[in-house]
Amino acid sequence: MKAVVFTLGCKVNEVESASIMSALEAAGWQTDDKLSFADAYVLNTCAVTREAEKKSRQLVARVRKFNPQANIFVCGCASEKDKKSFEERGVTFVTGARKKEEVLKAFTKVYGAGGERLAYPKQTKTRAFIKIQDGCNNFCSYCIIPYLRGRETSRTVEDVVREVELTDSPEIVLNGINISSYEGGLDKLICALHGVNKRIRLGSLECSVITDELLTALKGLADFAPQFHLSLQSGSTRVLKSMNRHYTREEYLKKCALIYKYFPDAGITTDIIAGFATETQEDFEESLSIIEKAGFSRIHAFAFSPREGTVAYKLKDLPPEVKSQRLHRLLQEGEKCAKEFISKRLGAYYEIISEDFSEGYTCGYTGNYIRVYVQGELAAGKKYKVQLKELYKDGALAVVNG
Repeated sequence: MKAVVFTLGCKVNEVESASIMSALEAAGWQTDDKLSFADAYVLNTCAVTREAEKKSRQLVARVRKFNPQANIFVCGCASEKDKKSFEERGVTFVTGARKKEEVLKAFTKVYGAGGERLAYPKQTKTRAFIKIQDGCNNFCSYCIIPYLRGRETSRTVEDVVREVELTDSPEIVLNGINISSYEGGLDKLICALHGVNKRIRLGSLECSVITDELLTALKGLADFAPQFHLSLQSGSTRVLKSMNRHYTREEYLKKCALIYKYFPDAGITTDIIAGFATETQEDFEESLSIIEKAGFSRIHAFAFSPREGTVAYKLKDLPPEVKSQRLHRLLQEGEKCAKEFISKRLGAYYEIISEDFSEGYTCGYTGNYIRVYVQGELAAGKKYKVQLKELYKDGALAVVNG
């Protein structure tokens, strides 16, 4: 029997889907994470934007094209937000974002084989994403996720360390909905990983977690990937306040400076929302200017999407054309800053971990998150010292050195 576990949305969703796959395999199922013919489908949905919700609902019709008779099990944020919309589509079982183990119990009820609890996730990529935390207490005015995921909870240090030690992956990414709020302190977890001989990378971070204590702990790791995805959302202090983000533009830039003090070659990546409801043209110009001031290596920009149930939903939305124009400008600046970051490092030497081979090139990432292309096929999952030679596609062309 084959089950496809298909995922929309964030890396946390991907980790949870991989845990479902691992548990199903232990119960005797063959699993896949790509859409294809199967006896059963698990759809792990997303609700971060209205478009994501729409795609989540459309998934039901998509999988039925592969097998109209298959049982369909739905979980995730979209079904947490609107369970009825999936039940009306005649699926077999629906649960939400908080109790995904219920999918396994539903499998057991239908097939007699599914399990009772989530297992350590099946690792299918070079980088192993390890969930250390769930939920969020921040309640940013635009975000629906705290209402769907619930309050913050953290795994124990011992359980996280055990999973890290058990995985064969050469790189670990610690992730969650808000890992900055890891119970007991993220720096304490990092210190517990000092003996781990794997590259360790962090998921998205909040401003408040960047402290001397955390950065000192990170320097003590055997192999830390100095990429910091430091969530911004706006370069305007006025807009940040209306977003219920608990820092100012100046405080954010000070955190960037502190990162560079400890890791001069760090890559700082971020998210910026284009056209938030209270954003004026002057506010938007501040978002543009902070890109250079912070020295971002890459930005993820997206247009504001009002989410019913949030505080910002009650605000008057900007015209679509204004949001589109501002998004276009941010994307242009993002492409420019990425090229500048890489250009300054041409000729330098880095370690990469090879990830995949396509069209004659092996691809991998440096610790500071430059995508590297090396001509020829290298052994997957191995470390190589390379020299960056020239800009290429979305990264740099490099040659193996030694």
